Amino acid sequence: MLGLIQSNHALSMNVSSRQSSRKAFLGHIAASSVLTVYSSAALAAGSLPTLGAKAPDFKLPNSRGGETSLSDLTKTGKTTVLYFYPGAFTNGCSLEARNFQSDIDKYKKLDAQIIGVSVDPVEKNAQFCATENLDFFMLSDYEGKVSKLYGSALSIPGFGSFSNRQTYIIDKDGNLRWVFTDVESHVPRHSAEVLEKLEELKKQSD
Repeated sequence: MLGLIQSNHALSMNVSSRQSSRKAFLGHIAASSVLTVYSSAALAAGSLPTLGAKAPDFKLPNSRGGETSLSDLTKTGKTTVLYFYPGAFTNGCSLEARNFQSDIDKYKKLDAQIIGVSVDPVEKNAQFCATENLDFFMLSDYEGKVSKLYGSALSIPGFGSFSNRQTYIIDKDGNLRWVFTDVESHVPRHSAEVLEKLEELKKQSD
């Protein structure tokens, strides 16, 4: 009986420890070498959508209280910058969102719209958008199905499942034009890189 009690206590402590570790991990995810290692492994094992082909279709709840599909985004006639991020309110994700927001007028001039995707629930994403005063919204891929379609699903033992930090450029016809896979290592300059690629793609299509 004593052994069983000790075993149950150890199990309880282990679960609590994992939950604390996951919270701490998310809080420092932008600087985590662990994420970089697992990201590389996930990309090697997963499959990214094909450039030039139709982007994978989806329909997800958004942070504004409705649902958004890929067709809803393409109907606007704008290029879509669809970016996947690990977790709202973490250091790297906050910085990434702020930089996109800071450059929002530049995106508008390029006729582009920004949409974020994470496994966070709708309520958390809504709070994140409100806290950061974002002019764009987030989609909640709670089960990670869309992240898998886009080759952006990341599962880290002991920490749980996330959307890997990757960004996709989808044109107004729904075709995938570009994928940024190594975003984690240079979050501060990522928005500038996306704008540069948008300019390049625009010149190619003119």
